[in-house]
Amino acid sequence: MRTGPPRTQPQRSSLVAAAAALAATAVLALPQPAGAADAAPVGFGAGTTGGGSATAVTVSTLDAFKTAVTGSTSKVVKVNGLITLSGQVDIGSNTTVLGVGSSSGFTGGGLRLKKVTNVVIRNLNISKPLKPADGIEVQASTKVWIDHNSFSADRDHDKDYYDGLLDINHASDYVTVSWNTFKDHFKGSLVGHSDNNAGEDTGHLRVTYHHNLFGNVYSRIPSLRFGTGHFYDNYVVGAETAVHSRMGAQMLVENNVFRSTLVAVTTSRDSDVDGYANLTGNDLGGAATEVSQVGTFTKPPYGYTAEPASTVVASVTSGAGAGKL
Repeated sequence: MRTGPPRTQPQRSSLVAAAAALAATAVLALPQPAGAADAAPVGFGAGTTGGGSATAVTVSTLDAFKTAVTGSTSKVVKVNGLITLSGQVDIGSNTTVLGVGSSSGFTGGGLRLKKVTNVVIRNLNISKPLKPADGIEVQASTKVWIDHNSFSADRDHDKDYYDGLLDINHASDYVTVSWNTFKDHFKGSLVGHSDNNAGEDTGHLRVTYHHNLFGNVYSRIPSLRFGTGHFYDNYVVGAETAVHSRMGAQMLVENNVFRSTLVAVTTSRDSDVDGYANLTGNDLGGAATEVSQVGTFTKPPYGYTAEPASTVVASVTSGAGAGKL
């Protein structure tokens, strides 16, 4: 069923309203911390430990970083400063990558997790990943926690000038994406790269998104094929199409806030096969919903506490992003 306004292109007034909404929320009183600096992931990525208690190594150059993250032994790598990338750097299994302070990270490219397991990425600024590099790509990997990072690009170029900020594909599984900011981009977060990959992806791509801020991101918040997604306590401002469930994916969309958004949830766009969605406790802010199929995923197989939508804006705007650990 479709509710709300018709499909139209976002107008300049929508972006202005989005910016005003973001600014206004900065002065709201905080509720409770709501686990804004969780010691361990909540959701499908629970149990991910990365490098654990391994002695940390601090790096400030690209060559040193590449050396430090190679291999599958337990390791904690701290990134001090902003490193320019060309393409992507592969991260080994059993690794924690942690930014130092509030302004460390990578620009121009991204990180790739390919056929690895047990990886934690926290407190990084990841900006302007030039195509074909994603800010972070999780490919054929399991047990991943992406937490308290700041992803960004710009909307000044063609939509394909940059690639995705965070893409999860090729049967990756057991992933939690928490307390991140995603800003100023066309393509936010794609889960499942192709309609033609059912054989590999079906039964995988289990991902939890909670307490993330999506500001001025056009679409894919997230876009999910084949898998199972839990999207709760997120704040979305200035989107054309936010949550997109397709190719039989199951989505539980719970206690989120949408502002200056045309379509908050859709199950019926762009693919030959619709997805499924269950909506509960959301503040749609006047956004449309296009739910052609109500799904069976109503209770996640893990413990969590979803705060009500009424406190999400204050929690997320104060607690999400790099520099908030």
